[in-house]
Amino acid sequence: MSIFLGICTVLVVFLLFVAFCIVCSYFSTWLQAQASGAHISFWRLLVMSLRHVPSALIVRCYIQLRKAGITTISTDDLESHYMAHGNVERVVNAMVAADKAAINLTFRQAAAIDLAGRDVLEAVKTSVNPRVIDCPKRGADRDTLDAVAKDGIQVKVRARVTVRTNLERLVGGATEDTIVARVGEGIVTTIGSSASYNAVLENPDNISQRLLEKGLDSGTAFEILSIDIADVDVGDNIGARLQADQAEADRRVAQATAEVRRAAAVAYEQEMKAKVQEMQAKVQEMQAQVVAAQAEIPLAMAAALKSGKLGVMDYYRLENLRSDTDMRRTIAGEEPQQI
Repeated sequence: MSIFLGICTVLVVFLLFVAFCIVCSYFSTWLQAQASGAHISFWRLLVMSLRHVPSALIVRCYIQLRKAGITTISTDDLESHYMAHGNVERVVNAMVAADKAAINLTFRQAAAIDLAGRDVLEAVKTSVNPRVIDCPKRGADRDTLDAVAKDGIQVKVRARVTVRTNLERLVGGATEDTIVARVGEGIVTTIGSSASYNAVLENPDNISQRLLEKGLDSGTAFEILSIDIADVDVGDNIGARLQADQAEADRRVAQATAEVRRAAAVAYEQEMKAKVQEMQAKVQEMQAQVVAAQAEIPLAMAAALKSGKLGVMDYYRLENLRSDTDMRRTIAGEEPQQI
């Protein structure tokens, strides 16, 4: 019996020691909550530790919400957001800042924004204090947005876009890069539709008005407040340069065509020369045949005289005929034919 009483005594002492340690561990946190009007029990603090949730952080954030007058958020909400790997302190600061700025922001929205990887506190600050975005952005490859009017003159523009965060579209909304791209596209389109660069220089505010009418902030996480043209410069005469390039290209095409025709003409000329040489060779061959035939005439006449087939009078008439022919050729300016 004494042994049983001793065991019970030891057990009671151990439990009292454990309870004392728990009280000592959470007493300062519990006392801080009670003194701040945020009533949290020891059991609640113990359950937080069992869930591996830092009770000091949850109590501090809960006290901050209570002091700010926000009573719709419970410790369960803070614990759930922490266990979802969210930044509880940043969400609470954003809630307090939104409440002081009279911005309608629920804890569910703030937690969703934080879990989406966005800085919810910075988003609230941007909603209160709008931010200015340079178009093009600083550090980009080009310092200006370049466009060409209908008269071919290049216009260089720098714009500044004033935006504030749209908390309702922050989750799933496009970033500021989309704003910059849309503004750049709108500026290029507006300048390109202008009849002359003078119209752009005279009324640069027309660009801002047209861009605001297009609703470029649709589907983005921002609301465009204003689009201001910071600088407008005149660039190169792109139209004249393009015409000069086109003329140079046309010249090269014409030159290439002429070169092809020249090569064809040269080839045809060489072909004709070859045919001329061929004809000359044939003429020389025929002349040789004529000379050979003429050389056989006296032999044939001598044979005919010997055989009696050709008389003297026939030969005489033939010579007269030949002399008459030579005289006619001489009168005509031709050389007499030698037989």
